[in-house]
Amino acid sequence: MKLPVYIVNAFSRESFRGNPAAVCPLSEWLDDATMQRIAAQNNLSETAFILPDGKGYQIRWFTPAAEVSLCGHATLASAAVVRRFLQPDCQRVDFQSMSGRLGVEFEQDKILLDFPVLPAEDVAAPGNLVRGLGVQPAEILVAEYYMAVLDSEEQVRELDVNLADFATLDRKGVIVTAPGDEVDFVSRFFAPLLSVDEDPVTGSAHCTLVPYWAQRLGKTRLRARQLSPRGGDLYCELRGGRVQLGGFANFYLQGEIEF
Repeated sequence: MKLPVYIVNAFSRESFRGNPAAVCPLSEWLDDATMQRIAAQNNLSETAFILPDGKGYQIRWFTPAAEVSLCGHATLASAAVVRRFLQPDCQRVDFQSMSGRLGVEFEQDKILLDFPVLPAEDVAAPGNLVRGLGVQPAEILVAEYYMAVLDSEEQVRELDVNLADFATLDRKGVIVTAPGDEVDFVSRFFAPLLSVDEDPVTGSAHCTLVPYWAQRLGKTRLRARQLSPRGGDLYCELRGGRVQLGGFANFYLQGEIEF
């Protein structure tokens, strides 16, 4: 069997930056085990599978270890593939997912994702989280992931985490964030339980980051930067119970999987 595949660097205009996602358009669903094996073989933080459903596309996302319920960068990458190869110059794409409908619009080259808000609540700091961070955070919150708030961008950039401690937590990921020097806020994201030690740019984490920083900074439009080695930039807006996450896409590879 042959299957088209595209690799797109999400949340960056540049090659070798942003978060690379694989996108596989399908004519019918593969079985779950096969999609998981393809994602493991690709060995990227996410592989997206998309299937037309008449009104848009159904979308599913797999890390090398597991299927996930929400993924920003692979949705952005999928929208870029749809617009360039499947529906040239379309102005909107709708994806149906485990997290409901996700609308995507295009503003020239910028891709705008409409995602749900995942607000966090204050929580007592788990000891294994603090040990994993190696520093005492100013604040700990929890939603889908733990979120540790530090005092400065430098602290986030220089953080040397212990992934073994993070792997013992009762959440699948850890967001670390602080005020930015040149942008409104910065972050990093770690998910060893999903076989993603550090994710280059994490759209789903910003469903929690944006409402937190919007309230703290008193504004709804925010610039964000993820400080992974590859790095990436996001243009964010809080819209009630939704967040808009904007970014760019860079095409890296077009090919074919044979199995």
